[in-house]
Amino acid sequence: MLQISYDDFEKVDIRVGKVIKVEEFPRARKPAYKLWIDFGDLGIKKSSAQITKLYQPENLVNRLILAVTNFPPRQIADFISEVLVLGVVLDDGEVALIQPDRNVPLGKRIL
Repeated sequence: MLQISYDDFEKVDIRVGKVIKVEEFPRARKPAYKLWIDFGDLGIKKSSAQITKLYQPENLVNRLILAVTNFPPRQIADFISEVLVLGVVLDDGEVALIQPDRNVPLGKRIL
C-alpha cells in the first residue's frame, strides 16, 4: 500500500452533505442514481452513485453522506457529477454508504 503524508490527505476535501433529491439514471453504463446533495454554504451539488443494489431512492432522501467535493466535475452520460460520494466497497462489489453517526451541520469538513 502506498503511504501518503498528512499534507496529501489534507488536499482531499471531504464534506458532510444531505441527499435532497434522487432520480433513476437509466443512461449510465452501470446501474446508478442521480443524487442532489445539500452541502450547506457550499450549495447543492450533483453526483452519480452506483448504489442501486443496497438503497432505494426513497430511503436516500434526507440521509447524511460524506463526499469528496474538490475533484473536477465528471460527465457521465448526459449528467455532470460534481462530487464523489464515499462508501465501503463490499466483497460482492456493492457499495455501503458512509455517514456520520449523528446530525452534524451540512458542509462541515472531515479531518
